[in-house]
Amino acid sequence: MRPSLSNLDVFVAIARAGGFRGASRATGESPSGLSERMRRLEERLGVRLFNRTTRSVALTDAGRDLLGKLEPALREVEAALDVVNGYKERPAGTLRLNVPVSAARLVLPTIIPPFLAAYPEIRLEVVADDDFVDLLAAGCDAGIRYDERLESDMVALPIGPRVQRFATVASQAYLDRRGMPREPRDLLQHSCIRVRFPRRALAPWEFERDGQTLLVDPPAALIVQPGGVADLAIEAAIAGNGIVTIFEDWVRPHLETGALVPVLPEWWLSFAGPFLYYPGRRLVPTPLRALIDHIKTAPAPG
Repeated sequence: MRPSLSNLDVFVAIARAGGFRGASRATGESPSGLSERMRRLEERLGVRLFNRTTRSVALTDAGRDLLGKLEPALREVEAALDVVNGYKERPAGTLRLNVPVSAARLVLPTIIPPFLAAYPEIRLEVVADDDFVDLLAAGCDAGIRYDERLESDMVALPIGPRVQRFATVASQAYLDRRGMPREPRDLLQHSCIRVRFPRRALAPWEFERDGQTLLVDPPAALIVQPGGVADLAIEAAIAGNGIVTIFEDWVRPHLETGALVPVLPEWWLSFAGPFLYYPGRRLVPTPLRALIDHIKTAPAPG
């Protein structure tokens, strides 16, 4: 069996100090304890490392040769540990996030650029995925999800706007042709553009007003999955192909230009904003800790 690194470290300490008492002051271990450890090390190696008398301790030839080989190696170990310690003092390394496309588009653009500017030694990798994944199995440090999709053993930190809404919108040309719905059930008589999440059934549209909630399953002229294809849903609505319900922030620019107009705005559903989530563990990776601190100290979103 190979001797432990700690015993070899003690051997070097004794050799450098020229005896057990000096090594005791350097290591905080008693002289008798150091002597016993060296006795066991010599027995394991099968060779004497120190010549001991009542007045002195001196290296043998074998001890001098071992010290000459060990000191450069231990300096390399100390340098390696200094690198690791540096991670505690200056955030560096790779941070991998798994986020829904909506968060990548609507939440991260206001957070990530100043974060990377503040921590230039952090390399950030963002994986956009609207399906719920096992963070650790996917090799990610943290993710962004909404409250109803968070696992109970995760630590959750609010990120981005705390309240969001689903906006129902259409082009004015479509509404001129088909008429403006007056209440959610009117959507059953309209062409609609629907979004289906991966491996999930087509979810009904949910509306609320004055404590009343209505679920409506309107006919779909077009069905898309979230992500980049969501832009197709918006463009189809602008072109007059139907009514779409989607994140309000996603269509706000088109509402401001008039390319799209609100439909049933008094019924739009509000929901809690997203969370940064990560496994609850004692030692959080330094790049992730830097992101957490950045989010906590960033100005509240408008």
